[in-house]
Amino acid sequence: MYFPYLRGRQYELLALRELVTNSLLGDSVIPVVEPVRLSSTLVKLMAEFIEAKKGIAIIRNPAVGTFMSELKTAQENSKEAVYKQRFTEQYKNEFIIKSLIMKADANTFLGFWEDQGLNNSDILIVNTDRDFIDLYEKKFKSTVPKYTLMPDESVFRRKIRENKVLLDDKFEKQQRNVDYQKLEDEFFSDDHLYYREDGYEGFSDYSVVGNEYFEKGFAPYAIAIHIVYFASDKTLRVKHFVSDSNEDITNPALKYYEAVSKLVKCYEKESSLFENTRGLETFLQHYHQETYPGLGTVKKLSLMHHIEMIGKHLSRAG
Repeated sequence: MYFPYLRGRQYELLALRELVTNSLLGDSVIPVVEPVRLSSTLVKLMAEFIEAKKGIAIIRNPAVGTFMSELKTAQENSKEAVYKQRFTEQYKNEFIIKSLIMKADANTFLGFWEDQGLNNSDILIVNTDRDFIDLYEKKFKSTVPKYTLMPDESVFRRKIRENKVLLDDKFEKQQRNVDYQKLEDEFFSDDHLYYREDGYEGFSDYSVVGNEYFEKGFAPYAIAIHIVYFASDKTLRVKHFVSDSNEDITNPALKYYEAVSKLVKCYEKESSLFENTRGLETFLQHYHQETYPGLGTVKKLSLMHHIEMIGKHLSRAG
């Protein structure tokens, strides 16, 4: 099982939405979303997964963003109040996997869910802080969670024995996009090859976004497109396609065309390397039509490609 961990920014939610509405997600993929905003995009995504009868884990106590405060302060008759009502109702649905990060407020949510009759075996837990391992052991002594995302560290392996999912940040994020020019092709992951023999039920990563969270974006000097692919040894590698006109922030459309031109040139030369996905096909379409979709869509398409590709791999592997 693959559990792509996404922070719930607009482009991440739209990536998942496009995959699920086009039946491209794969039966072995369960996205985990840590929502950063209470938005129409979030509740629409949840509705799409419910309609498609596909499971998605939505974290109820995110550690970043403004979701919690927006949920708490939504004013009556406001659009936030409408989103809050829809979120609350949809969160009860069986296809929305109730999920928590093990941190200070987890005990409150677990107690509330217990009072509501929710079984621990229906919950997904993200446990990456060793300070909350004792609370985890206490709360899940008799019934373990459906899944527990955790790092591959000895203190966690000793304490968490069942239904565990390996969570790791595989993306070697550079300080600046232009820095990816120095390493156009690099190793990404081999967790999909060994997670079962290492005792895990699945594996999880932050795709080509990385674990770092920034509240607001900024206009980049360079545009980089990150495309994950399977190497000959079945490990995952990532190619970086970077723009050339990187002296200032002007003309992002030109920067994008420079980057996507390099992707297309590589694809035409080594097409057997690439899994055909909706994300990749859309990149090719933008190149041939000479259209610039915007920075958010560039990230969205790279995410879509990675998640769809892993889903296809797991389906073939059985």
